[in-house]
Amino acid sequence: MTAAKFFTHPLGIIGASISATLLWGSSYPFIKLSYARLGIGSHDTLEQILFAGYRFTLAGLLILAYMLIRKETLRYQRGSGGMVASIALFQTVLQYIFFYAGLSKSAGVVGAVIAGTISFFQIALAHFLYKNDRINGTKGLGLLVGFLGLLVLGLSKHDGNSGLHFSLGEVLLIAATLFNAIANLLSKRAAASYSIPYINGYQMLVGGIVLTVIGAWKPGLAPFHFDGIALLMLLHLALVSALAFMLWNNVMKYNSVGSVSMYLFLIPVFGVLQSAMFLGEPLSAAVLGALALVSAGIVIVNRRKREVKADQAA
Repeated sequence: MTAAKFFTHPLGIIGASISATLLWGSSYPFIKLSYARLGIGSHDTLEQILFAGYRFTLAGLLILAYMLIRKETLRYQRGSGGMVASIALFQTVLQYIFFYAGLSKSAGVVGAVIAGTISFFQIALAHFLYKNDRINGTKGLGLLVGFLGLLVLGLSKHDGNSGLHFSLGEVLLIAATLFNAIANLLSKRAAASYSIPYINGYQMLVGGIVLTVIGAWKPGLAPFHFDGIALLMLLHLALVSALAFMLWNNVMKYNSVGSVSMYLFLIPVFGVLQSAMFLGEPLSAAVLGALALVSAGIVIVNRRKREVKADQAA
C-alpha cells in the first residue's frame, strides 16, 4: 500500500492521528519530569531553551538516520532552503522557546488544554489561504465554543484573583500554539514538493542547533548532569518529535486541513490524562470544563463536512 492510499484511508487517518496525538500528549508530563530530574527551574529560561535544543537536534538526526536506512538521499534539494528555514523558525525555534518557557510556569494539564486550540488557529488561518477551506456557520460555532474553553481557564481563579486573567505561562503557551499552527500550514505546502522526512529532518536539525546556540549563551553547552533516566526521557521526547510530526504531516499532506483537524482534540485529552497520571496534577473543574469545550469545538467545526459527504454518498 502506498503512502497516499494509507494516509487517505479512514483507518490510516485514524491510526496515524491517534498515534501522533498520543505521542504529543506525553510530551507535557515528560518535559516537566525532565525539568525536575535535571534541576531546571521555572526561571531558568536559557537552560529550558538548551534542553529543547538537545531534543530537536537529536530528533532531526533520528529522522535523517531513518532516511539513510531507507536509502533516501540527504543531499540538498534545490529551492528547499527557504521553506526549511521558515518551518524551522516557526515549528521549532519560536514554538518551543515559548512552549518550554510557558510550560515551566504552568501545570501540565493546563498546557495540554491550551494545545488543543491549535485546531482553531489552523482553521482560521486556512480560511485565508485555501479557497476550499472557508469558515462557514458550523465552523464559526465550533471556533466560538473552542475559544470559550480558553475563557474558562482565564476566568478561573489564579493566585487569588478573580476575573479574566491569563498567567504569563498561559500567554506563552497560547503564542506557541499559534506558531505551531502557522508551521503546520507551511509544512503542508512544503510537502507538495519535498518528502516529509526531508523537510522534518532538516527543519528539526536546523531549529535544534539554533535553540542549542541560544540556550548555551550563559550556561554553556553541557550544564546538566544526565543519568540513565534523564537520558531515556530525552530520547523519548526526541522520538515524540520525530514520529509525531512525521505521522501528522503525512496526514496533513494527503487530506484537507478541515477534514483532519478534529483529531487534534485528542492532544489535550491525552495530555491531561497523562499529566494527571505521571505528575499527579489535580483535575480542577476549570480544567475539565475547558477540556470539554475545546474538544467539543473541534468536533463541531468538522461536523458539517462529514454531513455533506454522507448526503453525497446517499
